[in-house]
Amino acid sequence: MNRTMRFTTTIRPLIPALLAAAVLSGCALAPTYERPATPQPAAFKELQGWAPAAPADALDRGPWWTLFNDPVLDGLVRQVEVSNQNVAAAVAAYSQARALVAQQRASLFPTVTLTGGANRNGNGGGNDNNNGRTSNSFRLNIGSSWEPDVWGRLRAGISAAQANAQASAADLASARLSAQGELAADYFSLRSVDAQRALLATTIEGYQRVLKITQNRFDVGIVPHSDVYQAQTQLASAQSDDLTLARQRAQLEHAIAVLVGKAPADFALAPAQWNVTVPDVPVGVPSTLLERRPDIAASERAVAAANAQIGIVRAAYFPQIGLTASYGPSASAIGDLFKASSMAWALGLSATETIFNGGANRAAVQGANAAREQAVARYRQTVLDAFADVEDQLNATRVLAQQQELQRQASEAADKVEEQVLNRYKAGQVSYSEVVQAQVTALNARRALVQTQGNRQTTAVALIQSLGGGWHADQLTAQE
Repeated sequence: MNRTMRFTTTIRPLIPALLAAAVLSGCALAPTYERPATPQPAAFKELQGWAPAAPADALDRGPWWTLFNDPVLDGLVRQVEVSNQNVAAAVAAYSQARALVAQQRASLFPTVTLTGGANRNGNGGGNDNNNGRTSNSFRLNIGSSWEPDVWGRLRAGISAAQANAQASAADLASARLSAQGELAADYFSLRSVDAQRALLATTIEGYQRVLKITQNRFDVGIVPHSDVYQAQTQLASAQSDDLTLARQRAQLEHAIAVLVGKAPADFALAPAQWNVTVPDVPVGVPSTLLERRPDIAASERAVAAANAQIGIVRAAYFPQIGLTASYGPSASAIGDLFKASSMAWALGLSATETIFNGGANRAAVQGANAAREQAVARYRQTVLDAFADVEDQLNATRVLAQQQELQRQASEAADKVEEQVLNRYKAGQVSYSEVVQAQVTALNARRALVQTQGNRQTTAVALIQSLGGGWHADQLTAQE
């Protein structure tokens, strides 16, 4: 009872300091955060007059790549989530950022330690006073220290860590979207190459038939030998083009293998029917990009982290307050450790204030303010780049749609010309050089049409990426 009274009497003078620390705890020195202002046009310039009608939430209803209705693509893109090493690295970076948030939060709580020790002392017996006797000492102590967040420095650190974790989550979304988009673009390019090779296979068969016809006509003296040489040249050129496309296909297949986390030697993608689907991508208004592009969200969260950092460095102007406490026994024998007479306790309150450091605090605050301005400038530049990216893809989408129709008409006309010229050649009405010219024109027109169809699909992928791929900034807070 007496020990309790003495403890209460001793701690009573510290109560005002403890209450003051609790009242002042959480004072915020960081500036009130507001998202930096950015240009926000009412509508995209390239969207006027042609935008297809589509539900505004079409990209939110499921994985964006399913809009292309290609089961093979669906299976490949889903492997990116679990096998792509760039995405795996982004996942690890996000986990690290979340761990830092937990570490910062832990600083708000007291640190409790338990220590113990044992010492044995003695001498050689040369001193008559102690007769060579030895002595033992044992101690066991539980201690605690706590730094109350009087000036909000610790909470500012938590805010900065949370903003950095959210930026890391947005970076993860960007890495995932980039890998998915690159895979889809490579896949459509590969299917375009397959379609061109199929065209060339048909063309080569036709060239072989024409070469045989020309050789027969030469054998009977109807045409000169130069016609045979020209037919052979056409055939060899087409076969060479096919080898070039085969090399391109192999490179695309290797790229897809890496994107799904496999060695190229362990991956193969067989030719298949090409589903030339170009979805109508809902665009919306420019302001939605601020919430739907993960790179913009990451840049904005970097501004928030820089803003919180200002509060951290401002806290250096104020005293650093700490509270300590300890309680434990000390005795010369282990059996005496837990006796009441062996117990000792201590409480402490400390405050540290920097009197002079050559203007280091002022320089740190100026540096933090400059870092925030740098983050703001980068955020605004990211927003402008995003607007330009969408405008570019919208323009490409419109132009490619118009080009496809024109190239379809050109290909149909070139096919008719090739057929007519070849019939006239068989009738002996035109020279073989006209046949060659018609064949080259027809083949180029067919390949250009196929290439444009592939470009329309890859441009649709790029447009979806530029719009955020169905991602939304609300996912950042949902993951906390």
